[in-house]
Amino acid sequence: MKHVQDFKVKHYQLLNADNYILTLSSDTVIEATEPGNFAEIKVPDTPDVFLRRPISILNVNHEAKTISFYIKAIGKGTTKLGKLPIGSVVNIVYPLGNSFSISKRKNVLIVGGGSGIAPFIMLASKLKKENNNVTFLIGARTGDDVFLTEEFSKYGDIHITTEDGSLGEKGLVTQHSVFSGDFPFDHIYTCGPDPMMKAIASIATKKRISCEASLENMMACGIGACLCCVTPTVNGNQCVCTEGPVFNTKDLQW
Repeated sequence: MKHVQDFKVKHYQLLNADNYILTLSSDTVIEATEPGNFAEIKVPDTPDVFLRRPISILNVNHEAKTISFYIKAIGKGTTKLGKLPIGSVVNIVYPLGNSFSISKRKNVLIVGGGSGIAPFIMLASKLKKENNNVTFLIGARTGDDVFLTEEFSKYGDIHITTEDGSLGEKGLVTQHSVFSGDFPFDHIYTCGPDPMMKAIASIATKKRISCEASLENMMACGIGACLCCVTPTVNGNQCVCTEGPVFNTKDLQW
């Protein structure tokens, strides 16, 4: 069930000039969230930003009553959210959307590109609790765009690929050596740019394993009213914000 709740800006963690982690705190209980859920965040004191911003939930600390978001500043709204004074009130609607399935006792591969890494700390934590062997494959343009590896390393092995070869293997994530030779994985989770996810889904199909993708369509309302996030599936057009954002890739018309 979604909730509308006021939070206060507690902390920023600047990752580089364009990426940051925003942590909000609450005086009341933080609602239960699942890996893959997102929130619609209202940008305060910004009259020219009319719509809330849909942001994946990075992590929730129920004891500390905090919720965190990994945000890439790409426009007025996301830039403003990274410059709010500590203590500023921020209203969010959450948790929205569905979530990743949690497998048990499997070898799973988590593939993330760019800001698509956001849901994977919470996901990996739950997967480890169910005795899965977790492997991460993170792709970026350069080594300066690779973040949160210290957090990921708590849950599994990490492989990295960068387009310029400055960190890890050189090339696209789909060109990483993890996909060559013996492929021990039973399931793939992915989030990132559409071309990357489509390529990962194609690999999963060829290897005859299941794959879940978290789509990043523009989600203006978050409740299925505006229809701007519709994506074609084998079951017809569906709203990513309500039927997703997580889909089994066999159900997508890719």
